[in-house]
Amino acid sequence: MSYEPNLAAALSGATIRQLAHWRNPSASRGAILVPEVSHTRPILYSFRDVVALRTCVKLRQETSLQKIRQALNTLREDLGEREHLSSYALVAENDRIYLADSDHAVDLIKGGNVVIHELVDVLAPFYRNGRHIPDLLKPRDHVAVDSSVRGGEPVIEGTRIPASDVAALVRDGIPPDLISDFYPGVSAAAARDAKDFSDYVDSYTGDSGTRQVVA
Repeated sequence: MSYEPNLAAALSGATIRQLAHWRNPSASRGAILVPEVSHTRPILYSFRDVVALRTCVKLRQETSLQKIRQALNTLREDLGEREHLSSYALVAENDRIYLADSDHAVDLIKGGNVVIHELVDVLAPFYRNGRHIPDLLKPRDHVAVDSSVRGGEPVIEGTRIPASDVAALVRDGIPPDLISDFYPGVSAAAARDAKDFSDYVDSYTGDSGTRQVVA
């Protein structure tokens, strides 16, 4: 499973324009994150990319893009950390960015070790510019994302049925309480959640509803 930009945006909280800006290798200090599935058209992100993007979105809420680029440069060039960005716990606090573990952290801006009082759960839901960004692993009550199930494609919880397939039937006019005729075991509530989640994902197409400056 790979994620097209609108789904990667919906699950991470980044805008479509930010995704394009952050993957641009010609930007100052290089790309923030290059999609590991495909960085040329069609652009495709991995599940690990989405986790890393959520980290970047949370960092961007607390500090500048310049500081994020500086921190990533320190991480990669000075500390020699070359694993995927999703492998690291990065935390912004007091206009600093830290590489953290459960007890301590390295300041990637000024250097030195400090104590981090609370690590941010990058998978948990949060708000960005008034928009609710859902839990990555459970974006709706009956919709689940698990990298071991269909490669991380959003599915009806407890099944391998793609949420997008169920949503398509509802959009075609099939009442939610009749979806079980097509997919036994899929409740009306699950069908409504699948439709609601698909509507949410579609709201990111073309950055609909987003007006903020790219950064």
